[in-house]
Amino acid sequence: MERRKFFKAVGLVTAAAYVSPRIFGNNQVQVKASGIEGVPAPEFPPLPFAYDALEPYIDARTMEIHYDKHHRAYYTNFINAVKGTALEGKPLSEIFSTISKQTDAVRNNGGGYYNHLFFWKNLGKGSSGPSNDLSSAIVKSFGSVDKFKEAFNTAAKTRFGSGWAWLYLGTDKNLTVASSPNQDNPLMDISPVKGTPLLTIDVWEHAYYLKYQNKRPDYIDAFWNVVNWDEVNTRYQVAVKG
Repeated sequence: MERRKFFKAVGLVTAAAYVSPRIFGNNQVQVKASGIEGVPAPEFPPLPFAYDALEPYIDARTMEIHYDKHHRAYYTNFINAVKGTALEGKPLSEIFSTISKQTDAVRNNGGGYYNHLFFWKNLGKGSSGPSNDLSSAIVKSFGSVDKFKEAFNTAAKTRFGSGWAWLYLGTDKNLTVASSPNQDNPLMDISPVKGTPLLTIDVWEHAYYLKYQNKRPDYIDAFWNVVNWDEVNTRYQVAVKG
């Protein structure tokens, strides 16, 4: 599917992403963003940039394998896992809100599909940085932008094995940083970390090993050069209005 057609298709499911609060235990999470929490795309979504767009920080070969092999496999396996079940055609936010009742295939592949889709959208070059509103919220929660980055880096570096680090808006409307294992994310009812995701980094080895080998900290440091702050700022604005 062409990129232009994909974004048109995403527009059709945006309404599905603007859902009522989901209940996670005793907490409510407003799931509002740019469409990716809605009904899964009918075809595997295209990467929103060229494989080499993030060079030299993320190399083209890693990006190609990561997107076309790993992400595509998660999407395909997830679609197959829900096909013919009551979950088929449901928004991802709804599926995640009851993930504890679903199979491992749905949890792992649904998480892998969504987490990567989210990851691609918060990558890019040329954006200026956190908006004034987001910067203020970061300072309130962490003391400074530098301290936020330090906390985020620590969460990413200390995630044992495979997983993700997240900046998210918690149910108390404060910003928080945490990590999750494997393909879990803060939208899942099984997650001890619950909230609206704003920014993430993939720390599975396939995300960086070709270029950085076992030097995960170097990959994490390089990540800040390709954060799409425009997307993060938009997600924050929508989340706080929720």
